[in-house]
Amino acid sequence: MDFDKRLERAISRGHQARDSEGRQRAEKEVSEEDFRNIHSRCRLDLTEHIESCLRKLDDHFPGFRFETIVDEDGWGARISRDDFRGRRGREAANEYSRFEMVIRPFGTARIVELAAKATVRNREIFNRTHYQFLSQIQLDAFNETIDLWVLEFAELYAANE
Repeated sequence: MDFDKRLERAISRGHQARDSEGRQRAEKEVSEEDFRNIHSRCRLDLTEHIESCLRKLDDHFPGFRFETIVDEDGWGARISRDDFRGRRGREAANEYSRFEMVIRPFGTARIVELAAKATVRNREIFNRTHYQFLSQIQLDAFNETIDLWVLEFAELYAANE
């Protein structure tokens, strides 16, 4: 390789190193308020998606009660229902099903955290969390996780209906 090409590559590597250092400095300079704003925007988008998915689930399984959640635990939605089962020769049973998803409030960890709890006919089927750092947030991945958990709940509920 001749000197001119090696010189161009060395200069290019220097520019890349400078750009990389600049990005790192910019990330460090992101203020707490900027992270709060990013969290708020993500929370709003994800909460809308959660509500949309749970309303659709509520449409497919009549009898669920839909509730919007806004409290100290986070923002999201919940569907729940009580079913009365009478059995021959046995005591009648009250069976409870619930599915709740919330985006937890902003904290010192600088993450967006999704928490979900699901119960079908008095049995907890999952209690999960999923998070991403605010500096690396990908809303599409979060929406995909929300979709997968809603689909899993729907399948398990339909199997036990």
